[in-house]
Amino acid sequence: MIENIFDAPVPGQSLTDTPKNAPWENPPQFVDLQEASEYVWERLHDETILEQVIMFLKNDIPVEAVARMVLFGGFMEGKWTPDLAILLSEIVFKQVMAIGMKAEVPKMKMFLKDQGTNKFYKNFAKFKLQNESSKKMSKQEDSRAKKFAEEVKKELEEKETGGLMVKENS
Repeated sequence: MIENIFDAPVPGQSLTDTPKNAPWENPPQFVDLQEASEYVWERLHDETILEQVIMFLKNDIPVEAVARMVLFGGFMEGKWTPDLAILLSEIVFKQVMAIGMKAEVPKMKMFLKDQGTNKFYKNFAKFKLQNESSKKMSKQEDSRAKKFAEEVKKELEEKETGGLMVKENS
């Protein structure tokens, strides 16, 4: 199928559309950080979403990528503003990580920067093609993953004790 390169919106076309057509053009559903984080926690524990999150994490999709999907999806649905999404980012990251730890996901990837862009896309494609039951992990790899998860958990707990204005030890 040939794509028409001229089949695109005219510059300024969005200014002529009917106002408030898109969810993000209306006031957000949540303006309070606590309420928004509770909403995300409840949504992440919906049975189908929970299964999807665990599948993503088991198939090497980083926690950061899942958290970004949740935050961007909430913005697109008109749940919060980009400002609140930024404030929610650390909370949602920890929520997704907690789900992975509870599900005992081995070798859970934390950040997108832990792998190159090409590797991320290859892993995502592999996730789409593979069946969860086709992956087996040795006991040694499983114990290393648990140790890593505990180290990350400990590190996050240490960082959580300090405030925003606390000087970090280097």
